[in-house]
Amino acid sequence: MLAALGSLKGAKVVEMAPGTGTTTEAIMAQEPHSYIGVERDSSATAHLGRVLGVRGSMRAGDAAATGLDAGAADVVVGEALLTMQSDSSKDAILTEVARLLRVGGSYAMHELALTPDELGDDVKQEIRRSLARPLKVNARPLTPREWTELLARHGLTVQHVETAPMALLEPRRVLSDEGFLGAARLAFNILTDSAARHRVLEMRGVFRTHSDSLTAIALIARRQERT
Repeated sequence: MLAALGSLKGAKVVEMAPGTGTTTEAIMAQEPHSYIGVERDSSATAHLGRVLGVRGSMRAGDAAATGLDAGAADVVVGEALLTMQSDSSKDAILTEVARLLRVGGSYAMHELALTPDELGDDVKQEIRRSLARPLKVNARPLTPREWTELLARHGLTVQHVETAPMALLEPRRVLSDEGFLGAARLAFNILTDSAARHRVLEMRGVFRTHSDSLTAIALIARRQERT
């Protein structure tokens, strides 16, 4: 996703819900002009504030109402943010994204997608129900075409689409994403927490069962002039 954006050097970046800060670190390595992370989780806000130091800032807030100035960002980044939202919440967040971006600015998103575009409604509903059980929320992934159309309704024109197999909870992927120590901590937490272990295994089962219809997707969209 970040590679498709191109260089962020000198850019004004806003990241929605940065969480543990893995993407934040990759963004900061490119020396943006400024970085603001918007996060509802106060513990994550404090942690990332310490990581950023004087190079950027964190603020507690909602992705649908950041309180930042209109046109404040050259780039807005959001990962694993929209899939877990209802249709109305998706619209509210994207309205805020479009407000924050200057004309010509880019929105980079990384989410779950359903595939192919012609996937039947009955299969979509079954996958959404299956995801809702372990996630405890009504996750609503969209097809690539539906994601593109949703962004277009908010004045965001897709420039780049890329998909990848859904390997989020596979051991090799966890080790790659988290490193040895991070993977070890995650494994310890799962082994010692039966409820967490059940949820993780159930979610991985959903990903495997629906591997032909679930994919990871990254999209880069550009904010157009409002008409």
